[in-house]
Amino acid sequence: MHPEVTRTPAAGGAATPPHVVVVGAGIAGLAAARALLAQLPGARVTVLEAGPRTGGKLRLGEMAGQPVDLGAEAILNRRPEAVDLAREVGLGDSLVYPLTTSAGVWTRGAVRRLPRTVMGVPADLGALGDSGIVGRRAVPRARLERAMRRLDVTEDVGIGRLVARRMGGELRDRLVEPMLGGVYAGRADDLSLHAAVPQLVPAIAEHGSLTAAASVVAANSPSAEPVGQATATPVFAGIDGGVARLASATEAAVRAAGGEVRCRVTVREISRTRIGFRLVAGPTIAPEKVDADAVVLATPAVASARLLRSVAPRAAADLAGVDYASMALVTLALEASSVSGDLHGSGFLVPPVDGRDVKAVTFSTSKWGWHSPELVLARCSIGRYGDEQQLQHDDTELVASAVMDLREAVGLRGRLVDTTVTRWGGALPQYAVGHVDRVRRIREAVADVPGLAVCGAAYDGLGLPACIASGTEAATRVAERLRGRETMVP
Repeated sequence: MHPEVTRTPAAGGAATPPHVVVVGAGIAGLAAARALLAQLPGARVTVLEAGPRTGGKLRLGEMAGQPVDLGAEAILNRRPEAVDLAREVGLGDSLVYPLTTSAGVWTRGAVRRLPRTVMGVPADLGALGDSGIVGRRAVPRARLERAMRRLDVTEDVGIGRLVARRMGGELRDRLVEPMLGGVYAGRADDLSLHAAVPQLVPAIAEHGSLTAAASVVAANSPSAEPVGQATATPVFAGIDGGVARLASATEAAVRAAGGEVRCRVTVREISRTRIGFRLVAGPTIAPEKVDADAVVLATPAVASARLLRSVAPRAAADLAGVDYASMALVTLALEASSVSGDLHGSGFLVPPVDGRDVKAVTFSTSKWGWHSPELVLARCSIGRYGDEQQLQHDDTELVASAVMDLREAVGLRGRLVDTTVTRWGGALPQYAVGHVDRVRRIREAVADVPGLAVCGAAYDGLGLPACIASGTEAATRVAERLRGRETMVP
């Protein structure tokens, strides 16, 4: 239990609780607000969201009368933050695990079973050779990597360039590219080893080999495949009715604890005052001024850079350098009784070298048991960093492209019941080489401004657990600052 915190009153005045404003109501901002209310009893916590709803990249929709996730649809279960939050906000009984995690790669004329990898870096070269994903010369070439000069990754490097140099370009093109394209919608050559695949770094330092490091990391990680009925610790989890329920349940918990959540309120400026911060929000013709003792910025890097320009200019300069990728999610609902095709497994990845429009497909009804058995749901991702021209097509064209690729890949045919195209413009931050150092500089600059913290997907990870951890840590930094400067009231 934390003691109640109040502002030190002016002479003859009454003590007032501190006011913390969280800007942005994605899952990181909601997690920050919830942590602030828990750590600062009696404090006012206000969440300001520019959009019409909370949840950020968590969005629940409806297709053919059934709820569907139109954003993130899975939780990494290896980290505890998201599943713990789900339990804490009343969704513990709704946690579910995939019926299958078997996945494939559509390349070289077929969907081929994806062997075990660490973010695309193969952990079993024998299984890779058997898969047919790469040509017959690629695996012998990759085996030579262990005999190469000891690898030093003290300096950051693009993971794609590293794999191509050490193991051959085909492994980069047909394994690492589709895997990182599925996660970041990015390009493997430009994505940071230290930020995008940090688990490999200490293993490389110990073993001096990319091949050996991937094997060791994979051996020490939970298997992605069910053993018997289920793994002891499933790699992924979901929520019955949609992962987006986590956002709405967390918002409800924030409100129940006394927090205020306001949507359609755009914060345009932040400046420092003698005792804290002043935020200017709302339309330019009728601005609203909001005073706060502390601020947590849970906005994308571009928005955070704009807001921090006068408050923390060094942080703003680094944040402005974080690029983002845009993508579209084409969700297809087909009448199950009419469907034909080989839909075994949870879906497949598509290497960009093969020139397809679709970069990844998830068969939601094969993966999650809570969907209606009367439907087959396929989620098709389109768009990569630098390929935004694909997204210039209208919704009808994107649906047609997805249908065509599915027919060619797995022979999927059936009566379309419903389609939805969800466009995520500038949604996925790109962790470029040097990202870890960039984040360190941002945090150091922000730490120089008492009562200010930042959080979200732009920093330490795109997944739900990483974003929740980021929000919670930002709240803790702010709470510690306020408890240190204010009067403690038992």
